[in-house]
Amino acid sequence: MKKTLLATAIIGALGASAAAQAATVYDQDGTKLDVYGRIAMGIAGGGAEYNDDKEKIDNSAEFVDVYSRLGLRMSQEVNSDLTAFGRVEWRFKGDERYTESGFTEVRQSYLGLQSKQYGTVQAGNFDSFYNQFVSLPFDWEIDRGLEFAGHTKQSRGDSIGYYTPDLEGWTAFLQLKYYSERGRLENVPGGADGVRDDGNVVAAQGGVRYEQGPVTVGLGFVDDVVRGGGNGKLMGGLIGSYQINDQLTARLGYEGRKNSDTRGGGYDTWGLGGTYTTGPWAFAADVYNVDPDGDDDSRTAWALGSYYKVSSNFDVFLELNQRDQQSVDVTIGGGDGVRVDRADGDDIYYLTGARYHF
Repeated sequence: MKKTLLATAIIGALGASAAAQAATVYDQDGTKLDVYGRIAMGIAGGGAEYNDDKEKIDNSAEFVDVYSRLGLRMSQEVNSDLTAFGRVEWRFKGDERYTESGFTEVRQSYLGLQSKQYGTVQAGNFDSFYNQFVSLPFDWEIDRGLEFAGHTKQSRGDSIGYYTPDLEGWTAFLQLKYYSERGRLENVPGGADGVRDDGNVVAAQGGVRYEQGPVTVGLGFVDDVVRGGGNGKLMGGLIGSYQINDQLTARLGYEGRKNSDTRGGGYDTWGLGGTYTTGPWAFAADVYNVDPDGDDDSRTAWALGSYYKVSSNFDVFLELNQRDQQSVDVTIGGGDGVRVDRADGDDIYYLTGARYHF
């Protein structure tokens, strides 16, 4: 798939694209195998000050693995129009706490067929098409900060999707995620909140993207079913970016979901941001207004990122994020000295480190 203009700008500045850095192991007679990945380490700190039980937690700095990964990308030309492809990608932890477990997640695992004339169909474990075609302009962070739906939204395993070829700038997409109850006991309470979610469930997502010249606009929906962490209502988004010049890109977006009488979770989110690149540097900033349904107050979240390409394979970064979580009531003292104070919900979260791409 084509990257959005924003993603292209950041990738161009950092030289960090997996596709660009991939090492071709085999390429003969239309069959190709690439190996790619990255090793990333950093220091993280800040963030939430209290857990869900309103207990004070330690949010001081620590060394962390920053989503290191290893992947294989395979393809074979069936004929001049049709290509069969597959991809598998593992995530591994590179710090001392995981020396005995190593690979901790199969992040991608899918296969498919791509036709220049008819489009692409793929099945397996892959990123949400909504994220790839709609919310991607805001999905530049290495770690935290994205307030729109991300790559796991009603996606990953047991998914099948289709998207058209580029039709004079237009691309349409449709994806289905299947939640099966195969193997579960019948007539036994379970599921979220102790309520059994009877029957198999299909979560659909789809939409269109227009990408022409400096303009990229995506319009999409997700059936945000309870089984996949949603509230059973439809979620929709309209998100776009505009490349003002070779260095500066602006973006604007809206995403919303209706409130559920039984499960809540409705919201309206607006996002505004931009990216500036110069030489080996890239800078990005976003601000969001998140207005949840119900009694919760709206909040303002922001994210900042700076990235420097030391070489074509090595870059360093600094990211800052604050979600502006609601203040919490904290009980202090004991006996007759008990009082309830209001405390901030979070500090500024920071992550700095380096990545080597191969």
